[in-house]
Amino acid sequence: MLGGSNMIRNIDAYDRPIVQLAAYGALGSVLACEAVLAARRRPWGAMRRVAIGVVFAAAVLSSTTVPDGYTSTTVDWVFGAANFVGLVILLDRPLWVLVSFLSAHELIAVANLVLFHDVTRDALLRLATGSVNVIGVPLCVAVGAGAVRRVHAAAVAAGREIERVRTAEAVAAESHRRRRQRFAELSATTVPLLEGLADGAFSPEDPAVQRRCAIEASRMRRLFAEVDEVTNPLLHELRHCADVADRKGVVVELDARGQWPAPPREVRRELTEAALTVLATAGSWARVTVVGDADLVSVSVVADCGEIDVPRSANPNVTVDVFTTEEMVWTEVQWHPADNGRDRGRPRGDRRGRPDLVRVGRPTNRTHRRRRAARRCLDRTGRRRGCDRLRPGARSRKS
Repeated sequence: MLGGSNMIRNIDAYDRPIVQLAAYGALGSVLACEAVLAARRRPWGAMRRVAIGVVFAAAVLSSTTVPDGYTSTTVDWVFGAANFVGLVILLDRPLWVLVSFLSAHELIAVANLVLFHDVTRDALLRLATGSVNVIGVPLCVAVGAGAVRRVHAAAVAAGREIERVRTAEAVAAESHRRRRQRFAELSATTVPLLEGLADGAFSPEDPAVQRRCAIEASRMRRLFAEVDEVTNPLLHELRHCADVADRKGVVVELDARGQWPAPPREVRRELTEAALTVLATAGSWARVTVVGDADLVSVSVVADCGEIDVPRSANPNVTVDVFTTEEMVWTEVQWHPADNGRDRGRPRGDRRGRPDLVRVGRPTNRTHRRRRAARRCLDRTGRRRGCDRLRPGARSRKS
C-alpha cells in the first residue's frame, strides 16, 4: 500500500534504508491524521500546510537516496505514493491547488534526476510514462470529486429552495386560515351591523347603534392585537380596547398588579369581553384594574355607563360578576388557571358561596370601597339588599 510493498521488496537496494523507512512513516502519519480528522468531521485548517510540508520532505528524502539508475521504477516508490497522499489532503480544495501540488511533486522528481543521476534515454522515458499515472490519476479523481461537490451543492440548494417554498405555502395557508377565522368571528356581530348601516335599517344617530359600533370597534381592535408578539398579551389587548374609549374623550385609567401566567387566546377573550363592552359605552371616565398571580387573574372595570349586557362565559374556569346602578357599572371577570382538573363541586369563595374579590398588590382606596359596597349588596341567597353605595332599584348579576 502506497508503495510499501515495493519498498520492502527492494530494501536491500537502498544505501540508507532507514531514510526510506522514515519517509514511509511520515506519509503514514499524515494519513493517520487525515483519518482522525475525517472521523471527527473536522477540517485540516492551518495544519494543512504543515501536512503538505511533511509530504514534500518525505518525497525529497526518499528520492535523493534512491540508487543510481532506479528513478521512476518500483525502487523509487515515493514517486507514485506522495502524490496520492497530497490528493487525500487537498481533495476538498479547489482544483488549481491540487494542480500546483502535483506540479511541485513532478519538479522534485525531475530535479532529482537531473542533479543526482545520469540523464539517459531510459530514465527520461520512465519519468515520462510514470508521470502519466502520477499526475493523470489524481487529476481525474479531483475532477470527479469536484463534480460530486457541485452536484451536492446543487442538491442542498434545491432542498433549501423546496423548504423555503413549503414554508411560504404553509405561512400563506395559515394566514388565509386566520383571515377566514377572523371573518367568521366578525360575521356574527360586525357584518350584520355594517349591513344594517349600509341599507339604512340602522340610523347612525341612534345611541344604541352608536354603542354597538363602539363595541364592535373594540372587538376588532382586540382581534388585531391578538396576533402581536408582546410580553403581556392580556394588558396589550386591554390597552387596544381602551384606545376606543380614549378616542371618544373618555378618561381611562389602567392599573396592573402582580404577575400571572399568559392566558390562552380564548381565555383572554373571556377576560376582555366585559371590559371592552364597558369601555366602549363609558360616558366620561373608566378605570381598569388587572390583578393576578399563579392561581387567579382578575380583570375589573368601573365606569359611568348605563346598563350593559355581558355575555355569559362558556368556560368553567371563568366567572363574571356585574353590578350596576343608574350611573355606574362595575364588572369583574376572574380566571382560575389552577382549576383545570380540580374538583369544582364546591365553588370558590367564602362560607356563603360568594366569590372572593382579588386583593393582590395595593389597589386604590376607591377600588376597595367599591368592592366592599358590592359585597354588602349580596346576601346568602345572592339577592340585593339596600346599602348606601347601590341605590334602590340597582341590579346585580352573576354569570
